Amino acid sequence: MFKTELHCHSSEASPCSTESAESLVEIYTKAGYDTVILTNHYSPCVFDLYKCKDIGEYVDIFMQAFKKMKEVAKDKLTVLCGAEIRFNCNANDYLWFGDFEDFMRKTPEIFDYTPESFHEVCKQNGWLFIQAHPFRNGITVTKPDFLDGVEVYNGHIGHPERNFIAMQWAEEYGLIKTSGTDLHYSYVPATGGILTEEKITTIEQLVEILKSGKYSLLKSDKVR
Repeated sequence: MFKTELHCHSSEASPCSTESAESLVEIYTKAGYDTVILTNHYSPCVFDLYKCKDIGEYVDIFMQAFKKMKEVAKDKLTVLCGAEIRFNCNANDYLWFGDFEDFMRKTPEIFDYTPESFHEVCKQNGWLFIQAHPFRNGITVTKPDFLDGVEVYNGHIGHPERNFIAMQWAEEYGLIKTSGTDLHYSYVPATGGILTEEKITTIEQLVEILKSGKYSLLKSDKVR
């Protein structure tokens, strides 16, 4: 079985993370992972924090962080690019899986989308749109119709019972279930992700596997 992390952040593009590309590669190789989806923040607050002059400059920062981790990993770890996107309408975060760089560059108004309108874009492009830590404090519950799935295990949430609620929510509405460490700091052990019979080597393959349900969830009872 192959281990894939679905949610982690590098300091090169997520200012809330203390872990560099080099650190993440070391953490995940030691923990026995085969593939890591780097999901750095893609949000209006980070855009403002970096004082980007336009969306193209922000996309450059975002993609350079991914390319750096991929280069550091070499053949030790497969690194793929995802994103944790946020819109102007509220403080919700969503995991976005797909081949989206071109769309990012062509869509300066991306943060003005709503979950409903962005979900439509994802459906049209074959991407997945999954609410991260959907029951964390300060989060607005998104209508299930506007989602492909929810993160039912978040290793960084600080409230294990919220993961339980997310699992019940996913089962009630037939949503895709995902698991992720949401790793920002080295003291948080890598416990999230999925197990598959085949190694995940492309983002398109990840999307198909999540849609198929042919995976099992990685999780731990010890959530920080």
